[in-house]
Formats: sequence, structure tokens, C-alpha cells
Amino acid sequence: MKLYIKYMVSLRCKMLVKDELDKLGLDYGNIELGMVEIVGVITEQQRERFRKDLLKSGLELMDDKNSILIDEVKNIIIEMIYYSDELPDVSFSDYLAGKLNCNYASLSKIFSEVKGITIQQFIIINKIERAKELLLYDELNLTHISYKLQYSSVAHLSNQFKKITGLSPSFYKNLQNVRKSNLKKVLNM
Repeated sequence: MKLYIKYMVSLRCKMLVKDELDKLGLDYGNIELGMVEIVGVITEQQRERFRKDLLKSGLELMDDKNSILIDEVKNIIIEMIYYSDELPDVSFSDYLAGKLNCNYASLSKIFSEVKGITIQQFIIINKIERAKELLLYDELNLTHISYKLQYSSVAHLSNQFKKITGLSPSFYKNLQNVRKSNLKKVLNM
């Protein structure tokens, strides 16, 4: 039996879910972002206890099919952008449709109705957040970041970055470096 969990978007969340399942003595198989596979039977009492324990940590057990589908879309996108070394060679729409075995037009319509933004906008927002992280790590230059996030060019990444943040990537990076420098000065006083 699969249980779907809202806001489960990091490795830390996976560890928390694993701990809660262990406390309840439940056997589980695969734990992915947004989903855990329960081996065997889970009683209503165990399910309710699990739901309450998750809520204490800011996670939510989901029952609504549309909410589950949207959460799966979000988790696939987050996993692709943040945790994969390479993004898929196919378009995001084809990748999502194939991964969820679902018509992309239907998926897109449900996502937009519930979230108020398109899947494409959600992808762009997350790609820019990832670009911000990579800029702060200072391990990759903008050319490598644009390649890693599958932008057609540095200019394309820069335009989307500025549209979302209001800043150019280089200005953002310099701003963060100034903040780090000022923090070091304060700490050394």
C-alpha cells in the first residue's frame, strides 16, 4: 500500500518518515520524496497515529487524488532539478507524462487549477532557485550552471533569472559575496 505525504521534499523528510514508521513498528519498502510503500497491513489506528505524528513535523498524509497527483509532479520536478546529476534528454512535459503514466494536458490543467501557476512556471522557479544555490557554492561558472539546468544559453538563464529575482546572476552573486564579507567582519570584531 502506498501512502502519499505532502511537503516531503528532502532527504531529511525521508529520514523523519522512516523514524515515524519505525516508532509505529510498521514494515515499509520504498521511501521516495512524497511517498512511502507500506508492506503488509496498516490499521486505521496506526494510520491516524502516523498522520498526527507527521503533522507535528510539518508533513501531511494525503488522501485526495488530485492533491496526490500534484504532489507527485512537484516531487518529480524537485528531484530532477535538485538531486539528479543530469536532467532528462526529453522535454519536461514528456518526462512527467511518462513518469506518471498520464496525459500531460490533463496533468497541466489540474496543476494550474489547484496551484494557480503552470507546471512550466513551477519548473522555472525551481531552476532559478537551484541556479541561486549553485552560484553561492561558487563551484560552477554561469556557463556550466546554464548547461546543468538545460538552458539553451547563458543569456536565456540570465533573462529568466532577472525576471524571477529582479537581479542579474552576477549581481546576485556579488551581493551574496558582499554579505558574506560583511558577516566575517562582524564576527571578527
